Order: sequence, then structure tokens, then C-alpha cells
Amino acid sequence: MKDNSQTLSCVMIPVSRRQLLLPNVSIAEVVDYASNDAGTGAPDWLAGRLEWRGLSLPVISYDAANGGTLSVPGENRGRIVVINTISGRNTLRFMALITQGIPSQVRITDDQIKQLEGENGPADLMQVDVDGETAWIPNLDYLESLASESGV
Repeated sequence: MKDNSQTLSCVMIPVSRRQLLLPNVSIAEVVDYASNDAGTGAPDWLAGRLEWRGLSLPVISYDAANGGTLSVPGENRGRIVVINTISGRNTLRFMALITQGIPSQVRITDDQIKQLEGENGPADLMQVDVDGETAWIPNLDYLESLASESGV
């Protein structure tokens, strides 16, 4: 009997009060936490800028983008996840998110994930259950619109 179930390679990204779930192909790279100061007058969600492969990327605090407070990881704890953008805007090909730990890879099938009801912030697309673990799928369009406003 042939197994027709398909798996999707994903990444669980720990942020301050939750885990984010993104497909593996949306991640360009995970780097150690290091960013320049955002400067005065910067939006609350902008943690700074990351110099990456000749680009200066806006570093987004997911918590602050979701209406919470800016959360910067402790020493040797955090990483920055560089994400491929999805809008097709030529000026913004990547953006970056602060993590509160090391992202982990997971393989997910259709029967392992289900949508949950719950309150979502503006940076959340939806809340899901992945094998008994709660995760949020980020609203990449919203995050990308914030990153575009930062003057990339």
C-alpha cells in the first residue's frame, strides 16, 4: 500500500511568549544575535539593523510588532532569522526577526496540524496545534509592510 501523505519541512522559532511556525523555504539564514541600535525615533518594533551579505536589514521584534514590548535576547541566547520576503517588492528581498533561542526543524504532515481558535495580534496569521504544541503562523505581509516602512 502506497503512503500518499506529504510532509512539509518547517522551522519552529521561539520568540518571547510563543513559537512561530514557518516553512523551511521561507528562511534564508539563521545568524547569531547582533544588530545595530535602531536609533531615536525608530518604531517600537524595530530592534535595530542587521548588516547581512552587503544589505542592511530591519530587525523586527515579533512581540513588539504584535502590540507587546520590544524583547531583546540575553547574551548567547538569541539568534536572528533572516526571512525571504513574499511580496515581490524589489526593494525588500529580506527581513529579520529576533528569536529567544535556537530555531528547530520539524517535519509536519496534514494530520499533525490543526487550526486553533484564539485571539491573534496583527503579526499573527493564525494559531495552530502541531502534535499537541501550540504555534503561531506569522502574518508575513504585515511584517513585510512594517519592514518597508523602516526605510529599507
